[in-house]
Amino acid sequence: MKRRIAFAAAPLLALAVFSAAAGADPIADRQALMKDQGKAVGSLAPIAKGEKPFDAAAVLAALNKLNDDAQKIDPAKLFPVGSETGGETTASPKIWEDNAGFVAAVNKYKADATAAAAAKPQDLASFKLAFAQVSQNCGACHQTYRIKKN
Repeated sequence: MKRRIAFAAAPLLALAVFSAAAGADPIADRQALMKDQGKAVGSLAPIAKGEKPFDAAAVLAALNKLNDDAQKIDPAKLFPVGSETGGETTASPKIWEDNAGFVAAVNKYKADATAAAAAKPQDLASFKLAFAQVSQNCGACHQTYRIKKN
């Protein structure tokens, strides 16, 4: 009987171990999330600059993706104390020195990403207005909380 229970529990234990391992590297997790957001911004920036034509459906899809990813930014999980070292990262020590400021910047970004997606821009002018605030937040956060690559 004990043997049956052990065999029955093994897959659940394996699932728990692999689930925990999936979030075990905050540096890799945050870099993947930021890279994903970079792709969304990269698809929107040329439209905002007038280099690509405005397409309401494509813009809304990218804004929704950006917002979905923004909501996944959890400073406590993605930037825990100790993750500032031990890997290749451009996260500035200022994240941990001024954690309250960093959390406030993340929360502002999340709110602005939500507002941009909720605006559902139907023309270039309304898109530029919605996207401007989100992209300004990206730039401001990177300016303060990211080490510039040489």
